Amino acid sequence: QVQLVESGGGLVQAGGSLRLSCAASGLTFSNYNMGWFRQAPGKEREFVAAISRSGDNTYYADSVKGRFTISRDNAKNTVYLQMSTLKPEDTAVYYCAADYAISLTPQRNRYNYWGQGTQVTVSS
Repeated sequence: QVQLVESGGGLVQAGGSLRLSCAASGLTFSNYNMGWFRQAPGKEREFVAAISRSGDNTYYADSVKGRFTISRDNAKNTVYLQMSTLKPEDTAVYYCAADYAISLTPQRNRYNYWGQGTQVTVSS
């Protein structure tokens, strides 16, 4: 049974930082590209960042480029999202997802497994 469990969310002031973690189990982690998505109230779930199986390649949404960094530790079956210079518009539930594919993609329907999400709230 595949499980993706996010952690690290919370309340932070604008300009602050948070690091999200997503621990994976029940799958061969190094065979999956990993992605982070977010969903704000009343909005569709949107792509944030993705990282390749080896960690050599990354892909970011324009809205977070230069502020967020995705990374992974295949020995720990964990993917991270370091978020800096946070803005109130970054407030959302953040989800990690696993994609059994060769190329990175921002398309959420390509991802096979999803976590339950962790809330990030940025106050102004």
